[in-house]
Amino acid sequence: MKEGTVAMDADVIVVGAGLAGLVAAHELTSRGRRVALVDQENAANLGGQAFWSFGGLFLVGSPEQRRLGIKDSFDLAWNDWRGSAGFDRLDDEDSWAVRWARAYVEWAAGEKRSWLDGHGITFLPTVGWAERGDLRADGHGNTVPRFHIAWGTGTGVVEPFVHRARQAARDGLLTFHHRHRVDELVVEAGTARGVRGTVLAEDHAPRGVASSRETIGEFALTAQAVIVTSGGIGADHDVVRRYWPKRLGTPPREMVTGVPAYVDGRMLDISARAGARLVNRDRMWHYTEGLRNWDPVWPGHGIRILPGPSSMWFDALGRRLPDPCLPGYDTLGTLRHLRTTEDLAAHDHSWFVLTRRIIEKEFALSGSEQNPDITAKDRAGFLRTRLLGKGAPGPVDAFLRNGADFVTAPTVEQLVEKMNGLTDEPLLDAAVVRRQIEARDLQMANAYSKDAQVQGIRNARRYIGDRLGRVATPHRILDPAAGPLIGVKLHTLTRKTLGGIQTDLESRALGADGRPVEGLYAAGEVAGFGGGGVHGYNALEGTFLGGCLFSGRA
Repeated sequence: MKEGTVAMDADVIVVGAGLAGLVAAHELTSRGRRVALVDQENAANLGGQAFWSFGGLFLVGSPEQRRLGIKDSFDLAWNDWRGSAGFDRLDDEDSWAVRWARAYVEWAAGEKRSWLDGHGITFLPTVGWAERGDLRADGHGNTVPRFHIAWGTGTGVVEPFVHRARQAARDGLLTFHHRHRVDELVVEAGTARGVRGTVLAEDHAPRGVASSRETIGEFALTAQAVIVTSGGIGADHDVVRRYWPKRLGTPPREMVTGVPAYVDGRMLDISARAGARLVNRDRMWHYTEGLRNWDPVWPGHGIRILPGPSSMWFDALGRRLPDPCLPGYDTLGTLRHLRTTEDLAAHDHSWFVLTRRIIEKEFALSGSEQNPDITAKDRAGFLRTRLLGKGAPGPVDAFLRNGADFVTAPTVEQLVEKMNGLTDEPLLDAAVVRRQIEARDLQMANAYSKDAQVQGIRNARRYIGDRLGRVATPHRILDPAAGPLIGVKLHTLTRKTLGGIQTDLESRALGADGRPVEGLYAAGEVAGFGGGGVHGYNALEGTFLGGCLFSGRA
Protein backbone atom coordinates (compact mmCIF):
# COMPACT_ATOMS: atom_id res chain seq x y z
CA MET A 1 0.00 0.00 0.00
CA LYS A 2 1.27 3.43 -0.88
CA GLU A 3 2.27 5.67 2.00
CA GLY A 4 -0.56 7.97 3.04
CA THR A 5 -3.40 5.86 1.59
CA VAL A 6 -6.26 4.66 3.76
CA ALA A 7 -7.34 1.00 3.74
CA MET A 8 -10.92 0.52 2.59
CA ASP A 9 -13.28 -2.35 3.30
CA ALA A 10 -14.13 -2.76 -0.40
CA ASP A 11 -13.88 -1.03 -3.73
CA VAL A 12 -17.67 -0.64 -3.82
CA ILE A 13 -20.46 -1.02 -1.27
CA VAL A 14 -23.81 -2.22 -2.64
CA VAL A 15 -26.75 -1.46 -0.33
CA GLY A 16 -29.52 -3.97 -1.00
CA ALA A 17 -29.24 -7.62 -2.05
CA GLY A 18 -32.19 -7.63 -4.44
CA LEU A 19 -31.96 -8.22 -8.18
CA ALA A 20 -30.46 -4.81 -9.08
CA GLY A 21 -27.87 -5.14 -6.32
CA LEU A 22 -26.90 -8.64 -7.37
CA VAL A 23 -26.55 -7.60 -11.02
CA ALA A 24 -24.39 -4.60 -10.04
CA ALA A 25 -22.26 -6.82 -7.80
CA HIS A 26 -21.80 -9.32 -10.63
CA GLU A 27 -20.72 -6.64 -13.08
CA LEU A 28 -18.18 -5.37 -10.54
CA THR A 29 -16.74 -8.68 -9.35
CA SER A 30 -16.47 -9.97 -12.92
CA ARG A 31 -14.07 -7.06 -13.45
CA GLY A 32 -12.06 -7.89 -10.37
CA ARG A 33 -13.56 -5.28 -8.04
CA ARG A 34 -14.05 -6.06 -4.35
CA VAL A 35 -17.69 -5.64 -3.26
CA ALA A 36 -19.35 -5.39 0.15
CA LEU A 37 -23.01 -6.42 -0.22
CA VAL A 38 -25.05 -5.00 2.66
CA ASP A 39 -28.64 -5.96 3.46
CA GLN A 40 -30.88 -5.77 6.52
CA GLU A 41 -32.30 -9.28 5.94
CA ASN A 42 -30.71 -12.71 6.32
CA ALA A 43 -29.10 -14.86 3.64
CA ALA A 44 -32.41 -16.58 2.87
CA ASN A 45 -33.64 -13.34 1.26
CA LEU A 46 -31.00 -12.97 -1.46
CA GLY A 47 -32.75 -11.71 -4.57
CA GLY A 48 -35.26 -9.64 -2.63
CA GLN A 49 -38.78 -9.24 -3.93
CA ALA A 50 -37.76 -10.26 -7.45
CA PHE A 51 -37.58 -13.84 -6.16
CA TRP A 52 -41.34 -13.75 -5.55
CA SER A 53 -42.29 -12.32 -8.93
CA PHE A 54 -43.93 -14.06 -11.88
CA GLY A 55 -40.77 -13.50 -13.91
CA GLY A 56 -42.24 -11.47 -16.75
CA LEU A 57 -39.80 -9.59 -18.98
CA PHE A 58 -40.54 -7.01 -21.68
CA LEU A 59 -38.89 -7.94 -25.00
CA VAL A 60 -39.37 -6.46 -28.46
CA GLY A 61 -39.03 -8.46 -31.68
CA SER A 62 -38.04 -11.65 -29.87
CA PRO A 63 -37.80 -15.14 -31.42
CA GLU A 64 -40.81 -16.14 -29.28
CA GLN A 65 -42.87 -13.31 -30.75
CA ARG A 66 -41.86 -14.12 -34.30
CA ARG A 67 -42.76 -17.80 -33.92
CA LEU A 68 -46.25 -16.73 -32.82
CA GLY A 69 -46.70 -14.37 -35.76
CA ILE A 70 -46.38 -11.20 -33.65
CA LYS A 71 -45.01 -8.26 -35.63
CA ASP A 72 -43.17 -5.97 -33.25
CA SER A 73 -40.50 -3.30 -33.66
CA PHE A 74 -38.61 -0.64 -31.75
CA ASP A 75 -40.78 2.07 -33.34
CA LEU A 76 -44.01 0.40 -32.21
CA ALA A 77 -42.68 -0.29 -28.71
CA TRP A 78 -41.32 3.25 -28.30
CA ASN A 79 -44.67 4.66 -29.42
CA ASP A 80 -46.40 2.49 -26.80
CA TRP A 81 -43.90 3.47 -24.11
CA ARG A 82 -44.20 7.23 -24.72
CA GLY A 83 -47.98 7.00 -24.88
CA SER A 84 -48.01 5.15 -21.58
CA ALA A 85 -45.36 7.18 -19.77
CA GLY A 86 -46.86 10.57 -20.58
CA PHE A 87 -43.61 12.31 -19.67
CA ASP A 88 -44.58 15.90 -18.84
CA ARG A 89 -41.68 17.13 -16.70
CA LEU A 90 -39.07 17.04 -19.45
CA ASP A 91 -37.17 20.10 -18.26
CA ASP A 92 -36.90 18.78 -14.72
CA GLU A 93 -37.88 15.50 -13.10
CA ASP A 94 -38.30 13.60 -16.39
CA SER A 95 -35.17 14.99 -18.04
CA TRP A 96 -33.16 11.82 -17.42
CA ALA A 97 -36.12 9.46 -17.19
CA VAL A 98 -37.03 9.90 -20.85
CA ARG A 99 -33.44 9.18 -21.90
CA TRP A 100 -33.43 6.07 -19.74
CA ALA A 101 -36.74 5.01 -21.29
CA ARG A 102 -35.46 5.21 -24.85
CA ALA A 103 -32.24 3.41 -23.92
CA TYR A 104 -34.24 0.67 -22.22
CA VAL A 105 -36.56 0.12 -25.18
CA GLU A 106 -33.53 0.01 -27.47
CA TRP A 107 -32.01 -2.65 -25.18
CA ALA A 108 -35.28 -4.61 -25.12
CA ALA A 109 -35.35 -4.55 -28.92
CA GLY A 110 -31.68 -5.41 -29.22
CA GLU A 111 -29.12 -6.92 -26.89
CA LYS A 112 -31.39 -7.84 -23.98
CA ARG A 113 -32.53 -11.21 -25.35
CA SER A 114 -28.99 -12.47 -26.03
CA TRP A 115 -27.72 -11.02 -22.73
CA LEU A 116 -30.37 -12.95 -20.82
CA ASP A 117 -29.59 -16.09 -22.80
CA GLY A 118 -25.95 -15.67 -21.86
CA HIS A 119 -27.00 -15.85 -18.21
CA GLY A 120 -29.04 -19.02 -18.81
CA ILE A 121 -32.45 -17.31 -18.66
CA THR A 122 -34.93 -18.84 -21.12
CA PHE A 123 -38.63 -18.32 -21.73
CA LEU A 124 -41.96 -20.07 -22.11
CA PRO A 125 -42.91 -20.50 -25.77
CA THR A 126 -46.04 -18.36 -25.32
CA VAL A 127 -45.89 -14.59 -24.90
CA GLY A 128 -48.39 -12.86 -22.63
CA TRP A 129 -50.39 -9.79 -23.56
CA ALA A 130 -50.29 -7.57 -20.47
CA GLU A 131 -51.65 -4.02 -20.14
CA ARG A 132 -53.69 -4.08 -23.34
CA GLY A 133 -54.24 -0.37 -22.87
CA ASP A 134 -56.71 2.50 -22.87
CA LEU A 135 -58.09 1.79 -26.38
CA ARG A 136 -56.16 4.63 -28.06
CA ALA A 137 -53.38 4.09 -30.60
CA ASP A 138 -51.29 6.89 -29.08
CA GLY A 139 -52.25 6.15 -25.48
CA HIS A 140 -51.31 3.68 -22.78
CA GLY A 141 -50.78 -0.01 -23.39
CA ASN A 142 -49.05 -2.73 -25.37
CA THR A 143 -50.18 -2.93 -28.98
CA VAL A 144 -48.91 -6.52 -29.13
CA PRO A 145 -47.99 -9.27 -26.63
CA ARG A 146 -44.55 -8.59 -25.08
CA PHE A 147 -44.74 -10.27 -21.64
CA HIS A 148 -42.13 -13.05 -21.79
CA ILE A 149 -42.30 -15.35 -18.75
CA ALA A 150 -38.97 -16.81 -17.68
CA TRP A 151 -38.69 -20.51 -17.01
CA GLY A 152 -38.24 -20.50 -13.24
CA THR A 153 -40.38 -17.33 -12.82
CA GLY A 154 -38.68 -14.57 -10.82
CA THR A 155 -36.81 -17.22 -8.90
CA GLY A 156 -35.17 -18.30 -12.15
CA VAL A 157 -34.26 -14.72 -13.08
CA VAL A 158 -32.58 -14.19 -9.72
CA GLU A 159 -30.85 -17.59 -9.61
CA PRO A 160 -27.84 -16.96 -11.90
CA PHE A 161 -26.93 -13.76 -10.09
CA VAL A 162 -27.22 -15.38 -6.65
CA HIS A 163 -24.95 -18.16 -7.91
CA ARG A 164 -22.39 -15.65 -9.19
CA ALA A 165 -22.48 -13.69 -5.92
CA ARG A 166 -21.76 -16.82 -3.91
CA GLN A 167 -18.96 -17.77 -6.28
CA ALA A 168 -17.48 -14.28 -5.97
CA ALA A 169 -17.63 -14.67 -2.18
CA ARG A 170 -15.71 -17.95 -2.44
CA ASP A 171 -13.19 -16.19 -4.65
CA GLY A 172 -12.70 -13.45 -2.06
CA LEU A 173 -14.18 -10.68 -4.20
CA LEU A 174 -17.53 -10.27 -2.42
CA THR A 175 -18.36 -10.08 1.26
CA PHE A 176 -21.94 -10.55 2.48
CA HIS A 177 -23.05 -8.30 5.34
CA HIS A 178 -26.44 -9.76 6.20
CA ARG A 179 -28.54 -8.23 9.01
CA HIS A 180 -26.73 -4.91 8.56
CA ARG A 181 -29.17 -2.00 8.25
CA VAL A 182 -27.75 1.16 6.71
CA ASP A 183 -28.77 4.32 8.56
CA GLU A 184 -26.41 6.83 6.93
CA LEU A 185 -24.47 7.32 3.72
CA VAL A 186 -21.12 8.83 4.62
CA VAL A 187 -20.22 11.76 2.37
CA GLU A 188 -16.89 13.55 2.84
CA ALA A 189 -15.94 16.63 0.83
CA GLY A 190 -18.86 15.97 -1.52
CA THR A 191 -17.88 12.35 -2.21
CA ALA A 192 -19.63 9.19 -0.97
CA ARG A 193 -17.10 7.24 1.07
CA GLY A 194 -19.11 4.59 2.87
CA VAL A 195 -22.03 3.70 5.08
CA ARG A 196 -22.87 3.56 8.77
CA GLY A 197 -25.64 1.64 10.38
CA THR A 198 -27.04 -0.87 12.82
CA VAL A 199 -26.28 -4.54 13.20
CA LEU A 200 -29.53 -6.45 13.70
CA ALA A 201 -29.82 -9.57 15.82
CA GLU A 202 -29.43 -12.84 13.97
CA ASP A 203 -32.78 -14.10 12.69
CA HIS A 204 -33.31 -17.40 10.90
CA ALA A 205 -36.82 -16.57 9.64
CA PRO A 206 -37.68 -18.13 6.26
CA ARG A 207 -37.56 -16.04 3.09
CA GLY A 208 -40.12 -13.24 3.03
CA VAL A 209 -41.23 -13.58 6.65
CA ALA A 210 -41.02 -10.34 8.65
CA SER A 211 -37.81 -10.42 10.69
CA SER A 212 -36.70 -9.03 14.04
CA ARG A 213 -35.52 -5.43 14.32
CA GLU A 214 -33.63 -6.03 17.60
CA THR A 215 -30.31 -4.18 17.46
CA ILE A 216 -27.04 -5.62 18.79
CA GLY A 217 -24.45 -3.12 17.61
CA GLU A 218 -23.25 -0.63 15.04
CA PHE A 219 -21.05 -0.85 11.96
CA ALA A 220 -19.23 1.29 9.45
CA LEU A 221 -17.82 0.40 6.03
CA THR A 222 -15.69 2.46 3.65
CA ALA A 223 -15.25 2.21 -0.11
CA GLN A 224 -14.51 4.24 -3.22
CA ALA A 225 -18.18 4.20 -4.22
CA VAL A 226 -21.62 3.27 -2.90
CA ILE A 227 -24.49 1.88 -4.98
CA VAL A 228 -27.98 2.09 -3.49
CA THR A 229 -30.25 -0.73 -4.71
CA SER A 230 -32.64 -0.96 -1.78
CA GLY A 231 -36.08 -1.08 -3.46
CA GLY A 232 -39.26 0.91 -2.98
CA ILE A 233 -41.99 1.72 -0.45
CA GLY A 234 -44.69 -0.87 -1.19
CA ALA A 235 -44.78 -2.51 2.25
CA ASP A 236 -45.27 0.73 4.18
CA HIS A 237 -48.87 1.76 3.60
CA ASP A 238 -48.43 4.99 5.54
CA VAL A 239 -45.68 6.12 3.15
CA VAL A 240 -47.76 4.99 0.16
CA ARG A 241 -50.63 7.17 1.41
CA ARG A 242 -48.26 10.09 2.12
CA TYR A 243 -47.21 10.26 -1.54
CA TRP A 244 -50.52 9.11 -3.04
CA PRO A 245 -51.21 11.58 -5.88
CA LYS A 246 -54.38 13.67 -6.09
CA ARG A 247 -54.96 12.43 -9.65
CA LEU A 248 -55.68 8.97 -8.17
CA GLY A 249 -58.22 10.33 -5.70
CA THR A 250 -58.23 9.23 -2.09
CA PRO A 251 -56.00 6.34 -1.02
CA PRO A 252 -57.83 3.23 0.22
CA ARG A 253 -58.16 2.81 3.96
CA GLU A 254 -57.39 -0.88 3.58
CA MET A 255 -54.98 -2.43 1.07
CA VAL A 256 -53.23 -5.77 0.73
CA THR A 257 -49.47 -5.89 0.42
CA GLY A 258 -47.76 -7.27 -2.66
CA VAL A 259 -44.19 -7.15 -1.31
CA PRO A 260 -42.39 -8.40 1.83
CA ALA A 261 -42.20 -6.19 4.93
CA TYR A 262 -38.58 -5.19 4.28
CA VAL A 263 -39.64 -3.13 1.21
CA ASP A 264 -39.82 -0.10 3.46
CA GLY A 265 -38.30 2.72 1.40
CA ARG A 266 -35.91 3.80 4.19
CA MET A 267 -32.98 4.39 1.85
CA LEU A 268 -34.82 7.02 -0.18
CA ASP A 269 -34.74 9.64 2.56
CA ILE A 270 -31.30 8.46 3.73
CA SER A 271 -30.01 9.03 0.19
CA ALA A 272 -31.66 12.46 0.08
CA ARG A 273 -29.87 13.46 3.29
CA ALA A 274 -26.62 12.50 1.58
CA GLY A 275 -27.37 14.89 -1.28
CA ALA A 276 -29.22 12.73 -3.81
CA ARG A 277 -32.23 14.28 -5.52
CA LEU A 278 -35.56 12.46 -5.24
CA VAL A 279 -38.01 12.98 -8.11
CA ASN A 280 -41.46 11.80 -9.20
CA ARG A 281 -42.43 10.53 -5.74
CA ASP A 282 -46.09 10.92 -6.66
CA ARG A 283 -45.81 8.18 -9.29
CA MET A 284 -46.58 4.67 -8.15
CA TRP A 285 -47.97 1.39 -9.45
CA HIS A 286 -50.61 -0.52 -7.51
CA TYR A 287 -52.99 -3.21 -8.73
CA THR A 288 -56.77 -3.31 -8.43
CA GLU A 289 -57.09 -7.12 -8.68
CA GLY A 290 -55.56 -8.03 -5.30
CA LEU A 291 -56.64 -11.00 -3.18
CA ARG A 292 -56.05 -11.73 0.48
CA ASN A 293 -53.64 -14.65 0.53
CA TRP A 294 -55.21 -17.59 2.35
CA ASP A 295 -51.69 -18.89 3.11
CA PRO A 296 -49.69 -15.71 3.81
CA VAL A 297 -45.91 -15.37 4.06
CA TRP A 298 -45.56 -11.71 5.08
CA PRO A 299 -47.97 -9.35 6.93
CA GLY A 300 -51.07 -8.47 4.88
CA HIS A 301 -49.81 -10.70 2.06
CA GLY A 302 -51.77 -10.08 -1.13
CA ILE A 303 -51.72 -11.92 -4.46
CA ARG A 304 -52.60 -10.35 -7.78
CA ILE A 305 -54.87 -12.00 -10.30
CA LEU A 306 -53.43 -11.89 -13.81
CA PRO A 307 -56.80 -11.86 -15.54
CA GLY A 308 -57.80 -12.80 -19.04
CA PRO A 309 -60.26 -10.43 -20.72
CA SER A 310 -63.61 -12.16 -20.06
CA SER A 311 -64.58 -11.54 -16.41
CA MET A 312 -67.20 -8.84 -15.87
CA TRP A 313 -65.93 -6.09 -13.58
CA PHE A 314 -68.31 -4.31 -11.20
CA ASP A 315 -67.70 -1.51 -8.71
CA ALA A 316 -68.61 -1.81 -5.03
CA LEU A 317 -72.16 -0.61 -5.80
CA GLY A 318 -72.73 -3.20 -8.52
CA ARG A 319 -72.19 -1.08 -11.66
CA ARG A 320 -70.16 -2.44 -14.53
CA LEU A 321 -66.91 -0.49 -14.90
CA PRO A 322 -66.66 1.74 -17.99
CA ASP A 323 -64.10 1.35 -20.79
CA PRO A 324 -61.11 1.08 -20.62
CA CYS A 325 -61.49 -0.35 -17.12
CA LEU A 326 -61.44 -3.92 -18.38
CA PRO A 327 -59.55 -6.90 -16.97
CA GLY A 328 -55.92 -6.75 -18.07
CA TYR A 329 -56.21 -3.41 -19.88
CA ASP A 330 -55.41 -0.28 -17.90
CA THR A 331 -54.21 -0.77 -14.33
CA LEU A 332 -53.93 2.83 -13.17
CA GLY A 333 -56.89 3.98 -15.25
CA THR A 334 -59.02 1.49 -13.35
CA LEU A 335 -57.50 2.50 -10.01
CA ARG A 336 -58.19 6.16 -10.82
CA HIS A 337 -61.83 5.40 -11.68
CA LEU A 338 -62.37 3.45 -8.47
CA ARG A 339 -60.74 6.11 -6.27
CA THR A 340 -62.05 9.30 -7.92
CA THR A 341 -65.69 8.39 -8.56
CA GLU A 342 -67.44 10.29 -5.78
CA ASP A 343 -69.78 7.61 -4.46
CA LEU A 344 -67.06 4.94 -4.53
CA ALA A 345 -64.49 6.76 -2.38
CA ALA A 346 -65.87 5.18 0.79
CA HIS A 347 -65.39 1.66 -0.57
CA ASP A 348 -62.05 -0.08 -1.01
CA HIS A 349 -63.14 -3.02 -3.16
CA SER A 350 -64.58 -4.01 -6.52
CA TRP A 351 -65.82 -7.32 -7.98
CA PHE A 352 -65.19 -9.81 -10.75
CA VAL A 353 -68.17 -11.90 -11.81
CA LEU A 354 -67.31 -14.86 -14.01
CA THR A 355 -67.98 -18.53 -14.71
CA ARG A 356 -66.21 -21.78 -13.96
CA ARG A 357 -65.21 -21.94 -17.63
CA ILE A 358 -63.53 -18.52 -17.42
CA ILE A 359 -61.61 -19.19 -14.21
CA GLU A 360 -60.29 -22.49 -15.55
CA LYS A 361 -58.84 -20.89 -18.66
CA GLU A 362 -58.11 -17.28 -17.76
CA PHE A 363 -57.05 -16.98 -14.14
CA ALA A 364 -53.36 -16.93 -13.32
CA LEU A 365 -51.89 -15.72 -10.04
CA SER A 366 -48.80 -13.56 -9.92
CA GLY A 367 -45.86 -14.91 -7.97
CA SER A 368 -43.28 -17.65 -8.10
CA GLU A 369 -44.93 -19.63 -5.32
CA GLN A 370 -48.29 -19.51 -7.12
CA ASN A 371 -46.83 -21.07 -10.27
CA PRO A 372 -44.92 -24.15 -9.07
CA ASP A 373 -44.77 -25.78 -12.51
CA ILE A 374 -43.07 -22.78 -14.14
CA THR A 375 -40.90 -22.06 -11.09
CA ALA A 376 -39.64 -25.65 -11.12
CA LYS A 377 -39.08 -25.43 -14.91
CA ASP A 378 -41.39 -28.43 -15.26
CA ARG A 379 -42.17 -28.23 -18.95
CA ALA A 380 -44.21 -31.43 -19.01
CA GLY A 381 -46.20 -30.24 -16.00
CA PHE A 382 -46.81 -26.87 -17.62
CA LEU A 383 -48.14 -28.52 -20.79
CA ARG A 384 -50.25 -30.98 -18.81
CA THR A 385 -51.72 -28.37 -16.45
CA ARG A 386 -52.02 -25.21 -18.52
CA LEU A 387 -52.79 -26.40 -22.02
CA LEU A 388 -54.11 -29.96 -21.84
CA GLY A 389 -55.54 -30.17 -18.33
CA LYS A 390 -59.12 -29.71 -17.24
CA GLY A 391 -60.15 -27.60 -14.30
CA ALA A 392 -58.42 -24.61 -12.75
CA PRO A 393 -54.66 -24.78 -12.06
CA GLY A 394 -53.90 -26.06 -8.55
CA PRO A 395 -53.05 -22.70 -6.92
CA VAL A 396 -56.15 -21.06 -8.44
CA ASP A 397 -58.32 -23.94 -7.26
CA ALA A 398 -56.82 -23.56 -3.77
CA PHE A 399 -57.89 -19.91 -3.69
CA LEU A 400 -61.33 -20.85 -4.99
CA ARG A 401 -61.72 -23.35 -2.14
CA ASN A 402 -59.92 -21.48 0.67
CA GLY A 403 -59.73 -17.81 -0.28
CA ALA A 404 -61.77 -15.35 1.76
CA ASP A 405 -62.62 -13.37 -1.40
CA PHE A 406 -64.31 -16.10 -3.47
CA VAL A 407 -67.97 -17.13 -3.55
CA THR A 408 -69.81 -19.46 -5.94
CA ALA A 409 -73.50 -20.03 -6.68
CA PRO A 410 -75.75 -21.39 -9.44
CA THR A 411 -77.81 -18.20 -9.88
CA VAL A 412 -77.20 -14.46 -9.89
CA GLU A 413 -79.50 -13.97 -6.93
CA GLN A 414 -77.70 -16.52 -4.78
CA LEU A 415 -74.31 -15.21 -5.89
CA VAL A 416 -75.16 -11.62 -5.00
CA GLU A 417 -76.43 -12.71 -1.60
CA LYS A 418 -73.06 -14.34 -0.90
CA MET A 419 -71.17 -11.34 -2.27
CA ASN A 420 -73.12 -9.04 0.06
CA GLY A 421 -72.08 -11.35 2.89
CA LEU A 422 -68.44 -10.33 2.31
CA THR A 423 -69.06 -6.64 3.00
CA ASP A 424 -70.11 -4.74 6.12
CA GLU A 425 -73.42 -3.83 4.53
CA PRO A 426 -75.32 -5.21 1.51
CA LEU A 427 -74.41 -2.88 -1.35
CA LEU A 428 -75.40 -4.99 -4.35
CA ASP A 429 -78.85 -5.32 -5.93
CA ALA A 430 -79.26 -8.67 -7.65
CA ALA A 431 -81.74 -7.29 -10.20
CA VAL A 432 -79.30 -4.55 -11.26
CA VAL A 433 -76.41 -7.00 -11.57
CA ARG A 434 -78.55 -9.48 -13.54
CA ARG A 435 -79.71 -6.78 -15.97
CA GLN A 436 -76.12 -5.86 -16.83
CA ILE A 437 -75.07 -9.48 -17.27
CA GLU A 438 -78.03 -10.20 -19.53
CA ALA A 439 -77.23 -7.14 -21.68
CA ARG A 440 -73.66 -8.36 -22.08
CA ASP A 441 -74.83 -11.90 -22.88
CA LEU A 442 -77.00 -10.62 -25.73
CA GLN A 443 -73.79 -9.43 -27.42
CA MET A 444 -72.46 -12.99 -27.73
CA ALA A 445 -74.76 -14.19 -30.50
CA ASN A 446 -72.60 -12.78 -33.33
CA ALA A 447 -68.92 -12.63 -34.20
CA TYR A 448 -69.15 -8.85 -33.88
CA SER A 449 -70.48 -6.60 -31.13
CA LYS A 450 -70.87 -3.02 -29.93
CA ASP A 451 -69.60 -4.00 -26.46
CA ALA A 452 -65.90 -3.05 -26.14
CA GLN A 453 -65.14 -5.94 -23.80
CA VAL A 454 -66.70 -8.49 -26.15
CA GLN A 455 -64.75 -6.92 -29.02
CA GLY A 456 -61.60 -7.31 -26.92
CA ILE A 457 -62.32 -10.97 -26.22
CA ARG A 458 -62.71 -11.71 -29.91
CA ASN A 459 -59.60 -9.67 -30.72
CA ALA A 460 -57.61 -11.66 -28.16
CA ARG A 461 -58.82 -14.96 -29.61
CA ARG A 462 -57.23 -14.01 -32.94
CA TYR A 463 -53.83 -14.31 -31.22
CA ILE A 464 -52.86 -17.98 -31.02
CA GLY A 465 -51.16 -17.61 -27.64
CA ASP A 466 -54.38 -16.32 -26.07
CA ARG A 467 -56.63 -18.74 -27.91
CA LEU A 468 -54.68 -21.81 -26.78
CA GLY A 469 -53.98 -20.99 -23.18
CA ARG A 470 -55.36 -17.70 -21.95
CA VAL A 471 -58.84 -16.76 -23.22
CA ALA A 472 -61.95 -18.86 -22.72
CA THR A 473 -64.18 -19.67 -25.67
CA PRO A 474 -66.73 -16.81 -25.85
CA HIS A 475 -69.93 -17.75 -24.03
CA ARG A 476 -72.81 -16.29 -22.08
CA ILE A 477 -72.12 -15.67 -18.38
CA LEU A 478 -75.56 -17.11 -17.63
CA ASP A 479 -75.04 -20.27 -19.69
CA PRO A 480 -75.72 -23.09 -17.16
CA ALA A 481 -73.17 -25.31 -18.92
CA ALA A 482 -70.41 -22.78 -18.12
CA GLY A 483 -71.31 -22.47 -14.43
CA PRO A 484 -71.39 -22.20 -11.55
CA LEU A 485 -71.12 -18.43 -11.26
CA ILE A 486 -68.16 -17.06 -9.31
CA GLY A 487 -67.82 -13.74 -7.51
CA VAL A 488 -64.38 -12.43 -6.52
CA LYS A 489 -63.87 -9.51 -4.15
CA LEU A 490 -60.90 -7.42 -5.32
CA HIS A 491 -58.64 -5.20 -3.23
CA THR A 492 -55.97 -2.61 -4.02
CA LEU A 493 -52.61 -4.34 -3.83
CA THR A 494 -49.50 -2.22 -3.22
CA ARG A 495 -46.52 -2.94 -5.43
CA LYS A 496 -44.10 -0.52 -7.11
CA THR A 497 -42.52 2.88 -6.63
CA LEU A 498 -42.15 4.55 -10.04
CA GLY A 499 -40.10 7.55 -8.87
CA GLY A 500 -36.94 7.79 -6.80
CA ILE A 501 -33.30 8.86 -6.97
CA GLN A 502 -32.57 10.76 -10.16
CA THR A 503 -29.66 9.19 -12.06
CA ASP A 504 -27.83 9.75 -15.31
CA LEU A 505 -27.31 6.97 -17.86
CA GLU A 506 -24.34 5.65 -15.89
CA SER A 507 -26.57 5.24 -12.80
CA ARG A 508 -24.75 8.08 -11.03
CA ALA A 509 -26.96 9.71 -8.41
CA LEU A 510 -27.60 13.36 -9.18
CA GLY A 511 -27.83 16.15 -6.65
CA ALA A 512 -30.15 19.13 -6.45
CA ASP A 513 -27.83 21.05 -8.81
CA GLY A 514 -28.14 18.33 -11.46
CA ARG A 515 -24.52 17.24 -11.03
CA PRO A 516 -23.48 13.73 -9.94
CA VAL A 517 -22.82 13.19 -6.25
CA GLU A 518 -19.30 11.81 -6.53
CA GLY A 519 -19.06 8.13 -5.67
CA LEU A 520 -22.83 7.64 -5.25
CA TYR A 521 -24.89 5.47 -7.60
CA ALA A 522 -28.42 4.05 -7.57
CA ALA A 523 -30.20 1.30 -9.47
CA GLY A 524 -33.46 -0.63 -9.46
CA GLU A 525 -36.68 0.52 -7.88
CA VAL A 526 -35.01 3.04 -5.56
CA ALA A 527 -33.98 4.91 -8.72
CA GLY A 528 -37.38 4.58 -10.38
CA PHE A 529 -35.78 1.73 -12.36
CA GLY A 530 -33.51 4.31 -13.94
CA GLY A 531 -33.37 8.09 -14.16
CA GLY A 532 -35.77 8.57 -11.28
CA GLY A 533 -38.78 7.28 -13.20
CA VAL A 534 -38.22 5.39 -16.44
CA HIS A 535 -41.92 4.43 -16.63
CA GLY A 536 -43.35 7.92 -16.31
CA TYR A 537 -46.94 7.52 -15.13
CA ASN A 538 -47.65 3.99 -16.43
CA ALA A 539 -45.86 0.68 -16.83
CA LEU A 540 -46.19 -1.72 -19.74
CA GLU A 541 -45.42 -4.72 -17.46
CA GLY A 542 -42.42 -6.99 -17.67
CA THR A 543 -40.44 -3.79 -17.14
CA PHE A 544 -39.76 -3.95 -13.39
CA LEU A 545 -37.40 -6.94 -13.38
CA GLY A 546 -35.98 -5.64 -16.65
CA GLY A 547 -35.42 -2.21 -15.12
CA CYS A 548 -33.49 -3.82 -12.25
CA LEU A 549 -31.35 -5.76 -14.71
CA PHE A 550 -30.70 -2.77 -16.98
CA SER A 551 -29.94 -0.18 -14.30
CA GLY A 552 -27.93 -2.60 -12.15
CA ARG A 553 -25.89 -3.49 -15.23
CA ALA A 554 -25.29 0.21 -15.94
